[in-house]
Amino acid sequence: MKRYLSKLVHWSTGFIPSNSFPLLNCEIGSYRAARSTNRQALLTGNLNEYGTRAFSTTSFASLSEDQPENNSVSDMLVDSFGRLHTYLRISLTERCNLRCKYCMPADGVELTPSPQLLTKAEILRLANLFISSGVNKIRLTGGEPTVRKDIEDICLELSSVKGLRTLSMTTNGIVLARKLPRLKECGLTSVNISLDTLVPAKFELMTRRKGHEKVMDSINIAIELGYNPVKVNCVVMRGFNDDEICDFVELTREKPVNVRFIEFMPFDGNVWNVKKIVPYSEMLDTVMKQFTSLKRVKDHPTDTAKNFTIDGHEGRVSFITSMTEHFCAGCNRLRLLADGNFKVCLFGPSEISLRDPLRHGAEDHELREIIGAAVKRKKASHAGMFDIAKTANRPMIHIGG
Repeated sequence: MKRYLSKLVHWSTGFIPSNSFPLLNCEIGSYRAARSTNRQALLTGNLNEYGTRAFSTTSFASLSEDQPENNSVSDMLVDSFGRLHTYLRISLTERCNLRCKYCMPADGVELTPSPQLLTKAEILRLANLFISSGVNKIRLTGGEPTVRKDIEDICLELSSVKGLRTLSMTTNGIVLARKLPRLKECGLTSVNISLDTLVPAKFELMTRRKGHEKVMDSINIAIELGYNPVKVNCVVMRGFNDDEICDFVELTREKPVNVRFIEFMPFDGNVWNVKKIVPYSEMLDTVMKQFTSLKRVKDHPTDTAKNFTIDGHEGRVSFITSMTEHFCAGCNRLRLLADGNFKVCLFGPSEISLRDPLRHGAEDHELREIIGAAVKRKKASHAGMFDIAKTANRPMIHIGG
């Protein structure tokens, strides 16, 4: 034990201690919130809303169904609350060809020098370690992952690793249309495309760049290549695009598109304000007024989204409610940043370097000890949107979308 602690202290020089968030009982809190809202839904006759809240109550114990079939799960992936982490998000780069206001501060960000970023070989080594320990889903993020020159090679090698079921990517879609055919050949199994407005002028205002038509082309190419569904991520902000919610829903009518409405989240430099948030309950009401056949579907316990179908629509509509109705009880996600830092919670400031021990010759079992210790320190819940807004964290472009 002394030997292990000595190594951990030596290798974790990049560790940023977390603020002392109060440990919340997610299961009890989620139940109480659901019970209260379900009662209100019944009183108002809103049965769809009742179904929504009933499915949102997730216990830690129910996460066992996410365990891989071969049971090759390392204790490294299980936190102190029994949550099994089988989903790893890997940021390939901090660079991006857009400048979205909710992601990047107006005056830009200081990028990590290239020598301090993970190489392809280091990414693959760490990914193999996670997969051999039980991770079965990897999502490639950025910055913008498609600006990395070796993106195809990374996809090809990752997709060939035994035990990986899903290789996904989140992208802004600017260059995706021409790269996606090859990426699919290299084993990319699903794609999320970020698009916050259907109005080209507003797109340019938000992203500080042109490119709306390119993103729409990428969505259509993804559909033509057989991706089903093509997930479209839309961050909803009051006074900017909240008037387009139903227009986005129309995208699901004749195409296998899953539009995912995301509550605006606070990160360093994105000028977050609670007044800009359009809460899930309000978005849901907006959709239900125009699409009266909206129905909740039962979600997997680890889903981040609340998912709905609409009669006659080929696609689906989802809501990601990180701010007003967190889903921490079902969290199975871990993050590897482009600079090699490891993060167990998107909203938590704590990070620990895996790059440094890797470059100092750490063996796999020693890396597993470091990762496992970080996972065990994961909080029961994030701190809530007001405390998050006051907590130092990195800009989203550093963390990875």
